[in-house]
Amino acid sequence: MGFRMSLTHIRPPLRSLQVFEAAVRCGSFTAAGEELGITQSGVSRQVSDLEGILGVALFVRRGARLHVTPAGERLAAQLADAFSRTWSAVADVKRSDQVVTLSMLPSVATRWFAPRLGSFLKANPDIDLRITASRHLVDFVSEGVDAALRYSPSPSGNLTMVKLGNETVQPVCSPRYAKEHGLKVPDDLNRATLLHGDIPEDWLSWFEAADCGIKPPMGPRLGDDGAILQAASEHQGVALGRSLLVADDIAAERLIAPFSVSLDASHSYWFVRPKNHETTTALLAVEEWLMDQFRASD
Repeated sequence: MGFRMSLTHIRPPLRSLQVFEAAVRCGSFTAAGEELGITQSGVSRQVSDLEGILGVALFVRRGARLHVTPAGERLAAQLADAFSRTWSAVADVKRSDQVVTLSMLPSVATRWFAPRLGSFLKANPDIDLRITASRHLVDFVSEGVDAALRYSPSPSGNLTMVKLGNETVQPVCSPRYAKEHGLKVPDDLNRATLLHGDIPEDWLSWFEAADCGIKPPMGPRLGDDGAILQAASEHQGVALGRSLLVADDIAAERLIAPFSVSLDASHSYWFVRPKNHETTTALLAVEEWLMDQFRASD
């Protein structure tokens, strides 16, 4: 009884298929060898081995030139498509490993993170960072968020937590507003417009700390710190500014702190991520960058 092997069970080496596809695409064995980093004779040998395995001529010589056979053209076209999809899939995997979705408060995103975006990109050019600005406590799984920069007394849940830093709260306004309203001592605030927010440290607490002889006057209430600080920088009144969010404005003299009295904030900044989620190199790099930024601001 004779032994017969079916060609359908023969699997040519992937390297031979890659070399053949490159030879057809590049138009010569020499150019294919330069692309793949092998010699012209190495390309020729790989193609010959592939023809032997398949039992089909892939090239024919006409004079000094090689021409692809119809069978070779069909194989090359399918290989080109297959390799294109393969390299695209590999690239997608590499990109996905570099994507980090980070949640933070809108005020932190606009007042603190946005001015530092260039610094982050310079330090981490390969990371595809995506910021989701939200006031609600995100669900990491359902919202596709990898980590969060949270402002909280102490985060709860099944989380890995790193405390980034604390801050203080004190009145801030534009230099022009302070001059026009003669803000020299805390009691001068009785002729100012106070901008009210929703942080735990309110004007009543600050007036008590400053030992003012007056009650804080009424004023407009804006729910978002970003809006409050924007109004203050536009000469609309005096806001209680969180030190992290006003540091850049004070350095640029868009805002000033006319009084020395400040309150210790009851909330701190935390970097949190789910304990049971995969920790990528990119995510750890984001965490390290944030820690460096907070250390620099101390």
